[in-house]
Amino acid sequence: MIYLLLVGVPFVIGLLALAVDSDERRPWLLPFGCAIHSSIVVACWRTLPEPIASGWFSIDGLGLLVLSLASAMLLVCSVYCLEYLRLRRERHNRLFTACLSFILGAVSLVCVSRHMGLVWVGMETATLAAAPLVYFNHNERSLEATWKYLMMGSLGIGLALLGTFFLALAALPNAGQGDPLVIDTLVARAGTLSVPWLRGAFIFLLVGYGTKMGLAPLHSWKPDAYGESPGVAGAILAGVITSCPFLGILRAFQICVAAGLSGFAQSLLVMMGLLSMATAAVFIIGQRDFKRMLAYSSVEHMGILVLGVGLGPTGSFAALLHLINNGLTKGVLFLTAGNIHRAFGGKTMDHAHGALRRVPISATLFLLGFVAITGSPPFAPFVSEFSILRAAVDGNRFGVALGFVGLLAVIFIGMATTVLSVVYGVPNTESKEPVQGDSPFMTLAPLVFMAAIVFLGLWLPNWLTTVLGDAAKLLNGGAS
Repeated sequence: MIYLLLVGVPFVIGLLALAVDSDERRPWLLPFGCAIHSSIVVACWRTLPEPIASGWFSIDGLGLLVLSLASAMLLVCSVYCLEYLRLRRERHNRLFTACLSFILGAVSLVCVSRHMGLVWVGMETATLAAAPLVYFNHNERSLEATWKYLMMGSLGIGLALLGTFFLALAALPNAGQGDPLVIDTLVARAGTLSVPWLRGAFIFLLVGYGTKMGLAPLHSWKPDAYGESPGVAGAILAGVITSCPFLGILRAFQICVAAGLSGFAQSLLVMMGLLSMATAAVFIIGQRDFKRMLAYSSVEHMGILVLGVGLGPTGSFAALLHLINNGLTKGVLFLTAGNIHRAFGGKTMDHAHGALRRVPISATLFLLGFVAITGSPPFAPFVSEFSILRAAVDGNRFGVALGFVGLLAVIFIGMATTVLSVVYGVPNTESKEPVQGDSPFMTLAPLVFMAAIVFLGLWLPNWLTTVLGDAAKLLNGGAS
């Protein structure tokens, strides 16, 4: 019943949104549905539901972490949407509202599924549901961004499907001994899996789901999709939807570890992680569009996530913590970037200059978000990034550690150039007057995210440490 509610409630709310005629009343369905979903997730923290349907549906620590992040972020963003959609009266919000709910349902399916085929289905559903969010502005640039998003997403999901087929072929020696694509079955019988097919499966799953995450070199959809979509859509893409393919990669990694291929998988993850960070560093330098800058920052942090997992149990713990920290910080940055964009009528340094004078709360939060996302204390990303660095040093991966620190420094300098120009100075007199300054609803959401970032930077609760530790142990071959 719990699984049905987690997946079904958002889809029911989405269908109701399609049926409601009023653009003014429809957005209120979002916080209502998200609040119900979050309460169900809280109940799962108290008592994990038993597996059902021959193990096809079950929640472990990894799935619960991603599910909790998605539910919490969408709940907070739904409050932001109330004011945002009121301001965007020139656009009907029927599809926008419905698709936000469908995204939550699809993400829930990914998190509670123990069957790699269903994980793939949930991932593709989330991709399709996000497309109308990217196209919400209905102009040529957003149309181009939507096509890039769908084309690259189709490539990624196709490669992931091929990897899923390879995984089934790897399990052929176990034919007749349980479903070949149920994760628990694959882990339990990992020693009998065909190694060549399993290697091929991991490569295709990593590249396929890595494309969905935005790992380099198949990241080209991100700058356009994040840059041309509303700020709230960018927050959901960066903090929620990209968490799903990361979970898919973690599932594949878990199977490889159980099969004794941890070294092979870790090497690929470290390589992809450093490549993504290096690519982001190149494109962030001199970037004048602050929303595209955030897109490249997302490429960087997706790289940090897989890099951490590739550095062993300590790095896996840090990567899972960074998944939360990055999601919350991207929520601050994209929501406030959207506020600044509206205030100036543009999203480049040529248009937006001196944001502290026009939208002081949003500009302050944008500046703090920059400090946080670049790994500065006392914010939460500093804790997780420092832990990843420590994992590299403890594992005698000094070259990786040096490259990690060097790339972080380059990215800090590149982002600082853009952010400081946007926040400080005197507003350009030729810029459009703000159609909307700071408002309670549109600053409350990033304030909530920022409070969580500061809290987790100063104190990591024991219960969260335990959950992250158990999930990292499960990921690296131990029992949770």
